Amino acid sequence: MNVKKSVFIITIISFFVTNLKLSAQNSTKSKIEMIQPPYLKAGDTVAIVAPSGILKNREREINQAVELLKSWGLHALVGKNVFSKYDHFAGTDAQRCEDFQNALDDPKVSAIWCARGGYGTVRILDKLNYEKFKKHPKWLIGYSDITALHNQFHNEGFQTIHALMCVSLTKDLSEIEQSISTFKSALFGAPENYVLKGSAYNKQGEITAPIVGGNLTLLHTMLGSETSIDTSGKILFIEEIGEYKYHIDRMLQSLKRAGYFENCKGLIVGDMSRMRKNTTFWGSSVEQLVLDALSEYDFPIAFNMPAGHEKDNRALILGKTVELKVSKDKSTITLK
Repeated sequence: MNVKKSVFIITIISFFVTNLKLSAQNSTKSKIEMIQPPYLKAGDTVAIVAPSGILKNREREINQAVELLKSWGLHALVGKNVFSKYDHFAGTDAQRCEDFQNALDDPKVSAIWCARGGYGTVRILDKLNYEKFKKHPKWLIGYSDITALHNQFHNEGFQTIHALMCVSLTKDLSEIEQSISTFKSALFGAPENYVLKGSAYNKQGEITAPIVGGNLTLLHTMLGSETSIDTSGKILFIEEIGEYKYHIDRMLQSLKRAGYFENCKGLIVGDMSRMRKNTTFWGSSVEQLVLDALSEYDFPIAFNMPAGHEKDNRALILGKTVELKVSKDKSTITLK
């Protein structure tokens, strides 16, 4: 056997061995249960930070958030740059990153509560370091644009809380009683099971798996990056606001083409709020749109999860294993 042929054979063998190892590593990663940060107790500290949009004239909500935490026996630590302003954002990328990194690194901080979403989190993702966080894990809380951070935390192997943010607080908190109640329950270690209103669009079935996901636009934005999540063996949760139906379809088609749903075990659809009307009529409901886009998959699909951009925004612990049962009459999400 000549030298060139030997080198070629060795190269081919090395290629296949490397890919088998990577495949095994990815398979193992998808099966690992995410680490649950310690639930909170009286006396713990929650850091309030603003990694995304500007907080213009939102002092009332931040003060209200501080008082709410105090009423639960918690201390609030407001980031020094929360009210900073830089164009669209709550300060420069460096300022927003500084507050978030300080919260990640501080061993006295037990949870990081994001003040608002909007846009901007993606600009600081690659600047964050999780080494100190891994020694003292803490909860991340938020939704919408904060989905980018949820994804990054999940890829680091940690559960997070999809729940209301500081600017979600209304003057009359009774308007968002369920949102606050389920948020508190998740934070203090008594997360709730849910019974969802039935839907004729529900795709029936049962599965037990961890929930991941968040805002559809952000999940779509993460495609092709290190922050894109692995949905293999998991139940995907999605919600959205202010989009045309064809935008929803385009994002689902893109996710599908990227293999997002190949080994997905289920789908929970949250609020699709304030859908915009295009001059060209789409022709079906958003529920039917979802079913059509994912018609080749046999996993259960549950609609009517009250989570997203409405006042009734129930908390979900992303990364936690649940049992999802879907029928036309109702769907149940039961913690395992």
